[in-house]
Amino acid sequence: MAMTERDALNLWRRALSSYVRTSDGDLTARQQAILMTIALSAGPHTVRGLASDLDLAKPAVTRALDALEKAGFVRRRRDEHDLRSVIIERTVEGMTWLRDFAELIIAAEAGEERRPVASDAGLDKDVAA
Repeated sequence: MAMTERDALNLWRRALSSYVRTSDGDLTARQQAILMTIALSAGPHTVRGLASDLDLAKPAVTRALDALEKAGFVRRRRDEHDLRSVIIERTVEGMTWLRDFAELIIAAEAGEERRPVASDAGLDKDVAA
């Protein structure tokens, strides 16, 4: 049976509600979209490529990446083949955050409330971009 719009929004609301109750800080929707894109789609990832994939301005992607890097969820490194280019990579901390968030979505779908297992020590209230 297909999920209705209302069911989908209610699922997302329950997952987000669990997340914001259990976190000292939180990621913006833009930061989440960028982190998920880096984690779930084939790289290498650059600011230009992420901006194109997500139809966002490069400065908006850069600000979000600054916050994600500060949280320890991504890292930047120089492209060894083109030193003008910077590659964006996911980190273990970023993948842990995504796994924990996925667990919140799964729990919400099952009608449960679950607390994230990982520490959100990498997040602080000033991370929003």
